[in-house]
Amino acid sequence: MQETLYESSLSGLKLLNRGKVRDIYEVDDAHLLIVTTDRISAFDVILPTPIPGKGAVLTGVSNFWFERMADVMPNHLSNLSLEKVLPDAAERAQVEGRAIVVKRLKPLPVEAIVRGYLVGSGWKDYQRSGAVCGIGLPAGLNLADRLEQPIYTPSTKAEVGEHDENVDFEYTVKLLGRELAEKVRDVSLDIYSQARTFAAEKGILIADTKFEFGLDDAGTLHLIDEVLTPDSSRFWPADQYQPGKNPPSFDKQYVRDYLETLDWDKTAPGPVLPGEVVDNTAAKYREAQQRLTGL
Repeated sequence: MQETLYESSLSGLKLLNRGKVRDIYEVDDAHLLIVTTDRISAFDVILPTPIPGKGAVLTGVSNFWFERMADVMPNHLSNLSLEKVLPDAAERAQVEGRAIVVKRLKPLPVEAIVRGYLVGSGWKDYQRSGAVCGIGLPAGLNLADRLEQPIYTPSTKAEVGEHDENVDFEYTVKLLGRELAEKVRDVSLDIYSQARTFAAEKGILIADTKFEFGLDDAGTLHLIDEVLTPDSSRFWPADQYQPGKNPPSFDKQYVRDYLETLDWDKTAPGPVLPGEVVDNTAAKYREAQQRLTGL
């Protein structure tokens, strides 16, 4: 297995940002290099323990979906090769399989969240109000029930260490303008619906997911960041799904569930993860990739 990478270090490129998982470098005025590390975050805190191979899984799964959804929407992948950007073999080896060269786009200040099942904060919202982010739902639904029609529940994008805030669609209209806000909503629902059908055939239920978008200089909308990965989505094994119960998942919910058993106030620094949790989490990520992509 590829060596674990908690933090990349590339002397040949300028580091622009370290996010929760990704390190972003400047290539030139038109391109960025995104390195997906093995860092894992929970409750908006970056944990000190990496998950071996996680970055390579996220990169592989995202690239799979970028290619599959290319006819729905352009994405940020560029034609520049990693060899061109990192000619030094030693530096390239550090990030091979977990780095992509992308177009430099203007990210939208909105996270496009689509929910197809009633779970997580959506379930808490529904119990409290009978609605999710202001969208009314039928009475009498159970935890983890499949929604007849997926719903779009956007949020604002927070800085590292801060919490995203759920907003309604009209709030995104104020941020983006109606035409762009509607396009983001409609394409998010379209991609999710197509992916949900495909994944179900592979034995995975996509309960919910998050998309991010950016604009090029011509104002063309692009799918960016990551797509339908175990980090940006809630994946459930179809054969263990049962309405009324929170199914086991292929995503980092396993880590969250472990952390909930600890006496930790969910502020930095996060606790060290034990070996068993690390190994099981790594296996869940790999299984999700194998089921979806066949790799």
